Amino acid sequence: MRILIYLILLLYPFSLLPAASGGKKEKSLSDEELMTLVQKQTFRYFWDYGHPVSGLARERSNGSDDIVTIGGSGFGVMAIIVGAERGFVTREQAAERMLKIVRFLSDKSTDSYHGIWAHWIDGQTGKTIPFSRKDDGADLVESAFMFEGLLAAHQYFDKDTPVERNIRGLINGLWRQAEWNWFTNGEDVLYWHWSPNNGWAMNHQIKGHNECHITYILAAASPTYPIAESVYHKGWANSIVFRNGKQFYDITLPLGTDFGGPLFFTHYSYMGLDPRGLKDRYADYEEQMKAHTLINRAYCIDNPKGYKGYGAQCWGLTASDGDKGYSAHCPGNDRGVITPTAALSSIPYAPEYSLQAMRYFYEELGGKLWGEYGFKDAFNLTENWFAPSYLAIDQGPIVVMIENYRTGLIWKLFMSHPDVQNGLKKLGFTSPYLK
Repeated sequence: MRILIYLILLLYPFSLLPAASGGKKEKSLSDEELMTLVQKQTFRYFWDYGHPVSGLARERSNGSDDIVTIGGSGFGVMAIIVGAERGFVTREQAAERMLKIVRFLSDKSTDSYHGIWAHWIDGQTGKTIPFSRKDDGADLVESAFMFEGLLAAHQYFDKDTPVERNIRGLINGLWRQAEWNWFTNGEDVLYWHWSPNNGWAMNHQIKGHNECHITYILAAASPTYPIAESVYHKGWANSIVFRNGKQFYDITLPLGTDFGGPLFFTHYSYMGLDPRGLKDRYADYEEQMKAHTLINRAYCIDNPKGYKGYGAQCWGLTASDGDKGYSAHCPGNDRGVITPTAALSSIPYAPEYSLQAMRYFYEELGGKLWGEYGFKDAFNLTENWFAPSYLAIDQGPIVVMIENYRTGLIWKLFMSHPDVQNGLKKLGFTSPYLK
């Protein structure tokens, strides 16, 4: 039966696999079949559930239908590329969707602030939806995630057709008008937020090590409004939680807070930015990603708080919904909530362990966790709670990072962009992609 469903999914890209009710799944799929099934079902969040006007990703499945998320939509752009390459949709269908997205972002009625978008916007009108009381303007980090996707799309849609030429032209326009250096506020650091109503009132400097690394890479890469090299070294790298070097479960962690923090630190910036062989004066980023992943898993195996279910096959702490609300779950904030994207999106760094988790989530938790858009956001077995929700920022990395493990597709695309290469060189990085 499982093989039959898998074949149906392959033959009919738009077929909807009903969300199953409880019970285990049959153990008949190979690793390759399982990865394809997970990618395809999760991709549907961005394709079938994408906003009908803007094409952008709705923030969550259990929220307002018109709230789209800029960062999650950047992940969705990368997921659409994967969908086209895997044949879940045709290249032509993907190109039309991409054109809809970049036209919407380029429209004069869509709010941007010095070329940078808000965290949330209205998918119908393009108007800013405040994320919090003072967060009603530019969100530099969320916009960086969008540009991460757009630059990958620029490299993917390279055919000499009217649609793909239009995509590239619009992406170039958006990329060149983003005023990255303006967000330094005259200092050697980038600021996360600015609003025409509240100015710099949020006063949130972007310092590492966390999910924001890509922001500095792109800011240095800009062909029109780049930051100086000093902003990276005196801003990003100037933090009390930047360097670490301590051991946790006999694993040395080069950077970041103790135990590494939530696993999305290893995902968001590195969906496009390939950490393999990537080094600067501070760290070997492949080593960093592997260490953080393995420490997170080791903590779940250790399970010092004695939560039900934690173990070698059931691991992964990151930001997600939980039975007590949304939280950045990690060893320092462990609430008994396992989030599938944490283990699954870490597959390039610990493939054997990620596949074990994928198989456990699918075969053992089955219909309690698996549904219309792949794995639901999170679960807490101690409380017998399973999220009813899917979140764009959690679903996107699953599709993309599985593909990066399988073929390196998004890594190769993003790293091939000449501006990205120039930015990395400017900041003193070495990488196999840099000539």
